[in-house]
Amino acid sequence: MKLLNPIIVLKLNKGKFLNNTIKKINNINDAIDFVYSFKYLNFSIKIAQVKYEITKLLEILKDLTPKIILEIGTAGGGTLFLFTRIADSEASIVSIDLPGGAFGGGYTNWKILLYQSFTKRGQKIKLLRADSHNPKTFDLFKKTLDNRMVDFLFIDGDHTYEGVKRDFIMYSRLVRKGGMIAFHDIAEHPPGTKCKVNEFWDENKNNYEYLEIIEDIKQKWAGIGIIYI
Repeated sequence: MKLLNPIIVLKLNKGKFLNNTIKKINNINDAIDFVYSFKYLNFSIKIAQVKYEITKLLEILKDLTPKIILEIGTAGGGTLFLFTRIADSEASIVSIDLPGGAFGGGYTNWKILLYQSFTKRGQKIKLLRADSHNPKTFDLFKKTLDNRMVDFLFIDGDHTYEGVKRDFIMYSRLVRKGGMIAFHDIAEHPPGTKCKVNEFWDENKNNYEYLEIIEDIKQKWAGIGIIYI
């Protein structure tokens, strides 16, 4: 059987196939189950998270009920979808993703339609396919804030030491007092992965009130670190 063109399917359905499923999702556990299992024709939503860890993060975020979220690293769209579930009903969610290359998601154009269909009524998603380290990207994002501040910043893009450091320095100043910043992949990774988020995390976490969410200290990947501003 020949697979249908994703763009055609999305346009013909006008998002109904996804919206009809999403509106039944009323709690975090259902949302988690959805992103780990959802498939429709040749559509899927991917998430590179330890289920226990992302669940704990969502439980914390639910109490914050963020109105403005910035995600650095869209990848397969899994965390983007989950953030729409715990965000304010009128939240603005911006996700920045490097179009390709190392630590770039490089998602295809048709997935823009898929990701934008994640919103609840009243929410807005803006996708920036750009380098988060580029000052032009920073300026573009800052313009979308319209003099507001970020409630929650999720850093999951460039995993090199200098990369995560630059994302933090550039965007943390836009997070309001009382807001939160979370880093993914704070657990120590095998040497060949070039993931050094743990080094930046360990050097800086004690400057803030912080929380580490790591299911197993021997897992050698993932791990979420939260700092409170």
